[in-house]
Amino acid sequence: MRKKLLALTVAAVAAFAGTGHAQDKNVTIGVSIPAADHGWTAGVVFHAERVAKLLMERHPGLNVIVKTSPDPASQANAVQDLETQGIDALVILPTDPDPLVNAIKEVKGKGTFVALVDRAPSVNDNSVRDLYVAGNNPALGQTAGEYIKATTPDAEVVVIRGLPIPIDQQRQDGFDKGIEGSNVKVLDRQYGNWNRDDAFKVMQDYLTKYPKIDVVWCQDDDMAVGVLQAIEQAKRTDIQYVVAGAGSKEMIKKVMDGDKMIPVDVLYPPAMVGTALEMTAANFYGQVPVRGVYTIDATLITKDNAKDFYFPDSPF
Repeated sequence: MRKKLLALTVAAVAAFAGTGHAQDKNVTIGVSIPAADHGWTAGVVFHAERVAKLLMERHPGLNVIVKTSPDPASQANAVQDLETQGIDALVILPTDPDPLVNAIKEVKGKGTFVALVDRAPSVNDNSVRDLYVAGNNPALGQTAGEYIKATTPDAEVVVIRGLPIPIDQQRQDGFDKGIEGSNVKVLDRQYGNWNRDDAFKVMQDYLTKYPKIDVVWCQDDDMAVGVLQAIEQAKRTDIQYVVAGAGSKEMIKKVMDGDKMIPVDVLYPPAMVGTALEMTAANFYGQVPVRGVYTIDATLITKDNAKDFYFPDSPF
């Protein structure tokens, strides 16, 4: 499915890029995303607004409305508000997907094109969306686990999880698969809510409970900031390195500079919302309908390839 959609996407975007003003039919796309409550979601907001502006400049008949929401209840209201404005398509990155399923299905039931981004509900099929664009959540965990397994196969590891939602479990399952067959021992797993302050507190707790920790795996680069602060504050020297994920410019710069505490990072780009928006617009202005699942690889970012993923002007 991924390869099939990729071929369709290339064809659609190629046709889309060449349409110019010849097919400037009126289309309204609503974009519903979380508020910028931490670095990754700040990146989501940045890329949603950036791509919306580019697409509207390209197509005078296109109107893109971007709404941010801090929680599922607010986002359900935002989706209803977008629906009343007569949208032709909804691009949505849910704050928490399962509580928003009914609101999304209501929009889709009226014939509106729905592109779901990143956070999928427990049942993620064409009853909920036409297009699903996401990073590879199982691979994000598995890539981190495999790196730890290869680098420190006897490591004692603490894990800082994200939020108790489906993609968190997918990442955890991938990590457990990645360390299979090694002597890697997981000492503890706690939620850091993809928040640097919460991760700081969790790491402080770990540092108090465990006199020896070799490696920290946390799902998010924002949380890694809090983790590093806690380690530095405690003056602990036993921790060999931290593996996080997303591809923030701060963490990629550390990788580029050879920081021993951040030797690698795992890619999970907030720009995927822009990819979903481009593909949704291509559905209306291009020549090929866009349907299915588009998955972005969880690339291991190392000192050798870090420059390919470093964007200093990005907010994240």
